[in-house]
Amino acid sequence: MLSHPGRLSLAYFLVLIVMGTVLLILPATSRDGQPTDFNTAFFTTVSALSTCGIVIVDTAEYWNLFGQAVILLCIQFGGLGVMTFASLITMTISRRIRVTQQLLAADELGASKLSEVRSVINVVLICTFSVEIIAFSMLFPALLRLNEGQMSQSLWEAIFFAVASYNNAGFTPDTAGLYINSWSVGLPILLSAFVGTLGFPVILNVFQCAHRRQGPKRWNLHTKLTVVTTMSIVTTSLLWFLSVEWNNTTLFHNADLSSKLWHALVAAVMPRSAGFDISWMPHVSEQTKLFMSWIMFIGGGSASTAGGIRVTTFAVLILVCRAAFLRRKDDSVFGKRLHTQTVIMSVAITATCSILIYVASLILLTITNRSLTDIVFECCSAFGLGGYTLGVADPSNPGTLYVLAALMVIGRLGPMTVAYAISKPQPPQAVRYPAESIIVG
Repeated sequence: MLSHPGRLSLAYFLVLIVMGTVLLILPATSRDGQPTDFNTAFFTTVSALSTCGIVIVDTAEYWNLFGQAVILLCIQFGGLGVMTFASLITMTISRRIRVTQQLLAADELGASKLSEVRSVINVVLICTFSVEIIAFSMLFPALLRLNEGQMSQSLWEAIFFAVASYNNAGFTPDTAGLYINSWSVGLPILLSAFVGTLGFPVILNVFQCAHRRQGPKRWNLHTKLTVVTTMSIVTTSLLWFLSVEWNNTTLFHNADLSSKLWHALVAAVMPRSAGFDISWMPHVSEQTKLFMSWIMFIGGGSASTAGGIRVTTFAVLILVCRAAFLRRKDDSVFGKRLHTQTVIMSVAITATCSILIYVASLILLTITNRSLTDIVFECCSAFGLGGYTLGVADPSNPGTLYVLAALMVIGRLGPMTVAYAISKPQPPQAVRYPAESIIVG
């Protein structure tokens, strides 16, 4: 990726943050008709645009319909992607996309060729609104029943949940925030959120194979790795929660089997990128908090609405370890060999993000009196766009808001995009030096 496109992506994102913050500061967005303080408006805008969902004020109680609409637009804009949305507007107006804009959109969507940009954008648009419409059609009847026939409230909540769930943003329009504990409401949200974590390149490849009537064996390597790794993580999370938290009397006081299974499903899928009901989080064990931190750090699929280092990066690291332990020269999987540059990027991303979480945790430990477990959890949630919070984000301590907001921006744009954006272009390396072995491990 070029440095110039990286700077443009970051610049566009910052412009959107400014616009969203200004709108949320206006008295017209709050229920009490008073201007919102800058820190709250800024943090909420960043959380929505990054599709994270960590909140410091109750979305339903604090923001009126206009304020919630601004948040929802930020979520939709952030979910589609800054450059994807800009490319859609350009295609609509002029039917053409400039090469620089194609580079930006290709990097954001994970397209391997510029010629794929148009088809990927079309799939993004069709898939996004198709999933959201399906989710809305499933949510509206259930919410109408729960709201005892209140049409306008049910309609708005169904729209909000449909958009927020697919884009993996844990904002909730109902005051209690507990509607998703109902299977009829929670299951569509969970399924929509799961689809959103796969990533647009995976969805495009699956659609293409389905159109050609080809099975999973014909999927490309990226799709196979994403699906297999995602299912492995979800299964591991489900088993962990059932085994470790099954006898948690604080969390499951007088809970029946259905409630326990539902919480296990939520813990398996939602923490990777979409935290809606956070009421149960403070009651989990310290082991589960650390386990969920690891899950959120990994995140979802590349070019998806999720954050983290991405599941394919994690898969590549596992394959590298396997090759090293088995003394294999090449890293191969599904009959394909991984490119050396892919391995280098995976190691660089993981190392950089680990250092990022470490530094952010040190800062928060210095300016708060929270435990290390809570801080690591909050940092991983912000970076992985998990949306779960233990209350480390404190409006009375603005430093915590800005640290976590920075993690959200990096988690949404990707660490490499931010790194390229702030780096200077380097000339091609004229000399390649001889290699020499060193002792590691």
